[in-house]
Amino acid sequence: MTLPSRSSIPAMASTRRGPSIEDVARLAGVSAQTVSRVSTGAENVRADTRAKVLTAMDQLGYAPNHAARALRNGAFGTIGLLAHRFERTGEALTTEGVIEAARAQDYAVTIVDVGRTDDDWQGAAQRLTHLAVDGLVIIRAETATPESLVLPAGLAVVVSDSRLVGRHPAVVADQVAGTQVAVQHLLSLGHRTVHHLAGPTDSEPAAARAAAWARTLEEAGVRPPAPWRGDWTAASGYARGRDLPDDVTAVYAANDEMAVGLIRALHERGLRVPDDVSVVGFDGIRIGEYTWPPLTTVRQDFHTIGRELVRLVLEQFRTRTRLGTERVVIPTELVVRGTTAPPRA
Repeated sequence: MTLPSRSSIPAMASTRRGPSIEDVARLAGVSAQTVSRVSTGAENVRADTRAKVLTAMDQLGYAPNHAARALRNGAFGTIGLLAHRFERTGEALTTEGVIEAARAQDYAVTIVDVGRTDDDWQGAAQRLTHLAVDGLVIIRAETATPESLVLPAGLAVVVSDSRLVGRHPAVVADQVAGTQVAVQHLLSLGHRTVHHLAGPTDSEPAAARAAAWARTLEEAGVRPPAPWRGDWTAASGYARGRDLPDDVTAVYAANDEMAVGLIRALHERGLRVPDDVSVVGFDGIRIGEYTWPPLTTVRQDFHTIGRELVRLVLEQFRTRTRLGTERVVIPTELVVRGTTAPPRA
């Protein structure tokens, strides 16, 4: 349905200090009650109707006075969750942890999905002004910067694994210690060096793991070989495994999915894991227990990360204070299974 032109709104509306909920209703062709439901994040609104209302809000520059409404009603009982690439395991598991923790606090979660460009992040920030949320959790905002994501003033915010760490309170897994123990495990088995299948260059966790891998080798007196790059997917690990040099005996993969793809490629080449090549992953996803051999990995506790994210954002909202750059680091754990062994003599 085509929205009426802005000029069709009565001229008297232009004399007000700003557009009203009735102006939005007229432009979208819906009732003021429907606009109110969209504004408060209610679920009982059809997707196409919600889209029309949000479009009208954007066209008019309408922003609900959420602060005043929150003071009257106490709280909205909703946390916003901003992220992209939900098909990836880390995002999905952290989101699951946030939802479970919010439910335990009698809170709902409104998810705002984001594309992959700065314009997409700016659009997401604009949509946030139309949502009734008590605080915002940002997960893995790898391409967002403080310049591309201008958040509503006064909003309680907490982040995880993004370039916004250091600008807002953060909850992160211990990437450094997890990587150190993985590399040290392989060196202790007798491998002369450890190769690294890294994540994408625009990823903060990938950068942290790659830096820790190189530093751990250097501290052991080993010159780090050039890392390889994947994109977090099993397909990228498989592609790297297809052309893995013959002298490689140990690989630390930046996540479990790339490790699984790598292992399949090695198997197809007639190389045995761990007899010919040892492999360690990172994340500790459930499927790693059922690969063959079962995957040695660094487990991070996504549910604890989600719980801490919710705790920090609600603490800020309830106390009306900002926690600055507080950083909560969640420990990781090396889980030794069947994909690591001493190198062949």
